[in-house]
Amino acid sequence: MTAYDPCRAPVPRSGEEACEKTREKARKKARRKRIVTGHRIYSAPVTNQPLEGTVVRLVRLTPDHAEALFPSASDPEVWRWMPRARPETVDQLREWLGEMTADPTRRCFAVQRRDDGTVIGSTSMYDLDLAESRTEIGATWFDRSCWGGPYNVESKLLLFTHAFEDLRLARLALRTDNLNVRSQQALTRLGLVHEGTLRSHMRRPDGSRRDSLYYSLLADEWPTVRETLRARVTAKTTPLLA
Repeated sequence: MTAYDPCRAPVPRSGEEACEKTREKARKKARRKRIVTGHRIYSAPVTNQPLEGTVVRLVRLTPDHAEALFPSASDPEVWRWMPRARPETVDQLREWLGEMTADPTRRCFAVQRRDDGTVIGSTSMYDLDLAESRTEIGATWFDRSCWGGPYNVESKLLLFTHAFEDLRLARLALRTDNLNVRSQQALTRLGLVHEGTLRSHMRRPDGSRRDSLYYSLLADEWPTVRETLRARVTAKTTPLLA
């Protein structure tokens, strides 16, 4: 039996208006709920305070970093595994940085070397969803002169710490090209778990299709990985201080 709905029964004009008012209130409540949910996803305070390490600091990325980042972003070897076309001009890079930083699901950082303040790379959280307590890490690159040093490792340490200890996330993930064996080995060494492969997931800038390998880290796994990262930062920093 269908439940009785007084708003469906024949009523005087004033009753119809009252029912419509009730329905409108319900629609507004639903809209407010969706909006609040959206703000739960995106509105954790975005601090302008840098994330400070021993050799790098992560500062909030802006389009004004385009000029400093262009030498590394325009390097074909640095950009080799990035899923979008390499920027050909500073203006192209500035436009892309503007798109990234305008996205409310992203938290984007420029990586500064602490000893001289030089911007040596960039890294980001994206698909940040506080309601589901998860994010992905990507759009990461470093000047080739910094490869093999402590800079990328400490950037991961700072970003993962921010994710798990400041934002209290339950999960983060990284994805990499199936041909990027170096990245896959690095993620495995850090202790992230290979969850699987999305076949023909994305189009590379050259038009070919790539498989994306997904790696993840959970909050209860973080303390172990944190110690691994700290040890690697120390090992890679010691030669710089010698």
